[in-house]
Amino acid sequence: MASAAHPAFPSRGYGTSLGKLADRSTGPTFGASSSQQQRENQRSARERERMEKERLEREEQNQLSEEQREEIREAFMLFDLDKDQKIDYHELKVAMKALGFDLPKAEILSILQTHGSPSEPVKPNTPHHPRLLLPFAQFQTVMTQRILARDPRDEILRAFELFDEGGKGKINLNDLRRVARELGEGLEEEELAAMIDEFDLDGDGAINREEFLDICLQ
Repeated sequence: MASAAHPAFPSRGYGTSLGKLADRSTGPTFGASSSQQQRENQRSARERERMEKERLEREEQNQLSEEQREEIREAFMLFDLDKDQKIDYHELKVAMKALGFDLPKAEILSILQTHGSPSEPVKPNTPHHPRLLLPFAQFQTVMTQRILARDPRDEILRAFELFDEGGKGKINLNDLRRVARELGEGLEEEELAAMIDEFDLDGDGAINREEFLDICLQ
């Protein structure tokens, strides 16, 4: 029969083509895996950044004396009136002033915006106007940085003002007598007078700011 003489048509590779189309479905899986890896890398980078920041903060705090660290803690505890380990704008302002930093309103607000966190509502489902609050850890970091950046002369002049009652610009014998009594130092009158005589360079019977700076910076 004539039809039997014709060679058979070659079969097309439909299965192979369909297989290739099916393989394309693996593309989105690869993309999802890549995106997940990126998120993991970002989380790891943030964690490394956080740990490095904490390490630097610890190093800065170690540069302070034990007395300075205690002053920071006491200032915070004194003005944290509700004892929630957070202070608001007014409490922060007076706490910093107690440590020798009398800052304008704009600078206080900038500290809160950078380092603070919003307050939580006192009661659920009630109107709430959040305030920015500064936790103790952030207060400690801010004050450590400012104390380390402060000119030593500023610290000395702050001590001078504690001696100089009434803002005379000089420390006289009465000032030394008062401070010695407040500190519980049993110094004799002759000893106090000798301290004035030793450092009174201009012979006016008192120690002025420059003379006090020279004493402390020697």
